[in-house]
Amino acid sequence: MIPQSTIDRIVDAANIVDVVSDYVTLRRAGASYKGLCPFHDDKTPSFSVSPARGVCKCFSCGKGGNAVHFIMEMEQMSYVEALKHLAKKYSIPVEEEEMTDEQRQKMNERESMFAVNEWAAKYFSQTMMNNQDGRAVGLAYFRSRGFRDDIIAKFRLGFCLDSPDAMSKEAKAKGYNEKYLVDTGLCVKRDNGTIYDRFRGRVMFPWIAVNGRVVAFGGRVLDGRTKGVNQKYVNSPDSLIYHKANELYGIFQAKKQIAKEDMVYMVEGYTDVLAMHQCGIENVVANSGTALNEAQIHLLHRFTNNITLLYDGDEAGIHAATRSTDMLLAEGMNVKILLLPDGDDPDSYSRKHNAQEFKEYVAAHQTDFILFKTNLLLKDAQRDPIKRAQLTEDIVKSIAVIPDEIIRSTYVHECAEILNMDEAILMRGANKNRAAILENLRKEAQRERERQMRLLNQGAETTEGGNSSAGPATTSSTSASTADASAANASASEDDPFAGLTPVDDTTQQLAPEENQVDIQSVITKQSQSEQRFLGLERLLMTLVTRYGEQLVEGQDENGEPKQMSLAEYVEGDLSYDDITLRSPLYAKMLALTCQHVHDEDFVASKYLVNNQDEDVSREAADLISDRYQLSKGNQMSQSEEERIVPNLSRILLDYKNAIVEEDLKQCNADLTRPEVKADITQTLAIIQRIKELGELQRQLAKLLGDRVVVK
Repeated sequence: MIPQSTIDRIVDAANIVDVVSDYVTLRRAGASYKGLCPFHDDKTPSFSVSPARGVCKCFSCGKGGNAVHFIMEMEQMSYVEALKHLAKKYSIPVEEEEMTDEQRQKMNERESMFAVNEWAAKYFSQTMMNNQDGRAVGLAYFRSRGFRDDIIAKFRLGFCLDSPDAMSKEAKAKGYNEKYLVDTGLCVKRDNGTIYDRFRGRVMFPWIAVNGRVVAFGGRVLDGRTKGVNQKYVNSPDSLIYHKANELYGIFQAKKQIAKEDMVYMVEGYTDVLAMHQCGIENVVANSGTALNEAQIHLLHRFTNNITLLYDGDEAGIHAATRSTDMLLAEGMNVKILLLPDGDDPDSYSRKHNAQEFKEYVAAHQTDFILFKTNLLLKDAQRDPIKRAQLTEDIVKSIAVIPDEIIRSTYVHECAEILNMDEAILMRGANKNRAAILENLRKEAQRERERQMRLLNQGAETTEGGNSSAGPATTSSTSASTADASAANASASEDDPFAGLTPVDDTTQQLAPEENQVDIQSVITKQSQSEQRFLGLERLLMTLVTRYGEQLVEGQDENGEPKQMSLAEYVEGDLSYDDITLRSPLYAKMLALTCQHVHDEDFVASKYLVNNQDEDVSREAADLISDRYQLSKGNQMSQSEEERIVPNLSRILLDYKNAIVEEDLKQCNADLTRPEVKADITQTLAIIQRIKELGELQRQLAKLLGDRVVVK
């Protein structure tokens, strides 16, 4: 395990904007930053990053947290793996405490594969630069293609010796496990159990993921050996850390320039990418000869909405340009096509021209995809009416996938002019196809909801079978309305979607403006409405404890005398006085931990809980400090900080107690209907007396309840 002091250093050093920017293009929005959510198919920016709080949050899908949680989600890492990843990024040494065998095994699998790939990339590069055969064969090949040494170094190009096991022998001599050499695809295991190098005799192109880690390799046989070879290129097979369908070659080297230019060039091969970088055009990636898929498009869409497909001008290039474009259009991408002059590919053309000349050619010759497709198909159809009808239907289907209505309408108008057709006919066709697309999406969404309900029902059955009640683990909107108070919903502040309780100075904090209402996230495992209500109120309590747990407030001691205490102790004392235990085990644990350490030197509740070694505590605390909620309109903002926080906290506690009373009343009324109670006059009278006591208590609580926090 990693010591808490080291965890604190890592989290403190991890700039949340810096970390997220490695994966998402962020743009400032007031005090925060916004971008497209990397965790779901986001068409408009719903992912917010708050540098002040050190957290991120998607207010659409609910995912987020601090830098550690973000890396866990993006890289599918464990908590410890994510901490190590950030420690490496910020050059923080990690000295681990003793781990269990299970913890070590879970962490080692992915990290070992990354470690092997990283070593292999260095090995291939050093072999090419320092080994006699490597320089004579591998380096000579790249230089014969015109690539400079800085481009070779930038893309970490290398060479694998033409020996069955030179690389694997060296890897094992360095202590790398044979299992991971095979799992990464660097080696292939024979039937007799021995292994050999997959890429022997090939120049090497490392695949570097968007986060800078080597996930795979591509190897090319040299020109002199390509005759009669079925595969010029061999790629790493899919593995635990690499799925070719999710990766784009050159994305790591291109991502900053893509965001800066707000445009990406898509080419087919490795050398096309290298040549364009050498020409001075860096916002370029390759799909390596495969059709684009949704995962790759989603990856690009995080950095830009604009893509130019750059292919050869021959028949094969034209065919490549028309593949997968409907998916690009459906993602809301602005798609342009550029076919280079016959006989040129991006590699050869970029070596003949500088960056300025290349960009000028692109600006003059690139065409909107829909218009490109219209002219192309019209040329193929010529005067054949059947073909013309088919191409029209094909074009209309492509237009229909575009989500923006104005853009669809513009394309219909332009296509009508090119095809010399009635615009209304094309529009009806597009609308018909659009309706079919939306219906299919609706059905898919319905199937997904039904699947989720089945999972929830299964979880509820498991819980009812004897497990203790679960604390918050899955986020979903809940309702926690109090007596005679209706729920309300609201959006975040335009400038800061994290608006809630915001700092005023170093020691005090205030509630945010009243325009925003409440958005409480809670867990649903098919609990009753009563359970949802309790969890919502407990979540609101713990949001205050997490944000302000160490703040001093004015309370009372056991004799009713005024006494200063921490907000966390105020909550714990108030609940303990009425012998109330929080129903969520996780929240009970978080409150106990806060009270246990609140008098530690320089204690800050939010920092302590977010950085906690307990992953559940850490995740929930990060989520709590990024939630949105507000006071109802009756609240006055002119009071001092303490005068704001304590009454609002008191009202939440009163609501919570009122909920307990209401639940007890319902249970008493239900008990009165039971046959065994009806038959026993003593039990009946006792329950009636209890109902009277609870009713009186409820009336007292109603008098105490003033302005209340509205919960949704």
